[in-house]
Amino acid sequence: MRFTSLVIELIRARPRLIVWIVVLLQAAMWLFVALVFYRSPPGTLATLLAFGREYQVGTDLGPPLPIWLADIAYRAAGGHMFGVYVLAQLCEIATFIALYHLSRAVVGSQQAVLAVLLTMTVLAFSSPALDFGPLVLARPLWALLLLHSWQIIGQRRGNAWFAWSIEAGLLLLTTPAAIFLLLLLVIFAVSTAGGRRTLRALDPLFALIVVAVLAMPYAVWLMRAETLVLPTLPQVEELNARAIHAAWLLGGLVLGAAAIPALTFLNTGLFIAKGEEAPIIYRPPVEPLARNFVYFFALAPALGAVLISGVLGLDAVVGGAGVVLVLSGLAVVVTAGDLIAMRRARMLRTVWAAAVVAPALGVVLAVLFLPWTGANEIATSMPARAISDFFDESFARRTNHRLRAVAGETEIASLITLHSGRPHLFMDAQPARTPWMSQARFSETGGVVVWRASDTAGTPPPEILARFPGIVPEVPRAFEWLVMGRQQLLRIGWAIVRPKGM
Repeated sequence: MRFTSLVIELIRARPRLIVWIVVLLQAAMWLFVALVFYRSPPGTLATLLAFGREYQVGTDLGPPLPIWLADIAYRAAGGHMFGVYVLAQLCEIATFIALYHLSRAVVGSQQAVLAVLLTMTVLAFSSPALDFGPLVLARPLWALLLLHSWQIIGQRRGNAWFAWSIEAGLLLLTTPAAIFLLLLLVIFAVSTAGGRRTLRALDPLFALIVVAVLAMPYAVWLMRAETLVLPTLPQVEELNARAIHAAWLLGGLVLGAAAIPALTFLNTGLFIAKGEEAPIIYRPPVEPLARNFVYFFALAPALGAVLISGVLGLDAVVGGAGVVLVLSGLAVVVTAGDLIAMRRARMLRTVWAAAVVAPALGVVLAVLFLPWTGANEIATSMPARAISDFFDESFARRTNHRLRAVAGETEIASLITLHSGRPHLFMDAQPARTPWMSQARFSETGGVVVWRASDTAGTPPPEILARFPGIVPEVPRAFEWLVMGRQQLLRIGWAIVRPKGM
């Protein structure tokens, strides 16, 4: 009797079960990493929560939906970052489940599993897993948009228009790249006979009304925003540098998807033993419209985003790599043919698992071993809870008032705003960014001004002293990192601005 791997048989018999297992295991892995090795939020998540506490229609961080959802998740978890980490993983799960349903409609259930597994290796390396924000929230919304777009164009299901309109409106409230992504959908619909047929009905008009209603408040804020800075086109002499920059961005996308060609190469006939009969994953024939749909949305978002980012000189790809590469795995599966032989299945499983686990393992190793090399600080090793508790209690003990605002260095001030009292963040260097707080109001309510201490006296930096000329620095407070190693203690200088009337 010919032996076939249990995993291959499960892909054939229970494809949906396999998808749910691997997706949930990946989410559990990242939640474990966050709970054990993160003492402070990654990236700019603390600042995002400080902005979310204010519930502004628009800020310079972008559309409001991810900011609001982050604050809601934080409050729902009782003021613990675990709620935001769970929200990020729910977005990850929703992305892969939507991708599975889209892939199943194109290549069938069995090969849809392969598309999801390949895409997991891409998103593991190219997009954040726990740093919730526009890049994370846009992924499931874009995947759902692609799913319902195919149902409308390819399967002629008019009942998908309502879900499509809601997702398009939410995407506009999530990322500035939504206009670019929606424009790609319009281009594909207009350029295909099936798409033009769907646009002749009344359903697109009703969908457009729903999208306009959802996006109207943020659109009004954009028109009235005085601090909005629009990107400018480069001068002729800058085009060469911008082209090189675009090439680097494209190289970054290719590097993020490197696990796909590696797995494809390992699955070639070069690594199969003579006489071995590889199990086959079947699919029904892919219709031309579906093939064009997959290829277009696997290539056009990535190439268009690289071009826009290169021309405008942006540091990252517009929309995020997790959005523009979401169909890369499905495109490879479509190209592979109706019969995919799974050669050396054990080796493929090992390489795939290594690709998915490697980013999380890299985070763990960086937290545990980088402090011993004296390298750069690990931001997630800051003791956020101890920092926020100390300054909140110190202000209350000195003034007999609740801490209402924090100013100074944004990174540290944002950590203090995570305290249960949720004081306001005041960016004194750029007060227009925090319109809910001004210099006059900060002086009236009082607060804490913080900075990184460069000496034992806690002398404030000249720029902070210029903005707060009357402050009296306190003795710096030292905090330990999660792993001390050879690093110095985290010393934070601080001063209290007492409320008026004291």
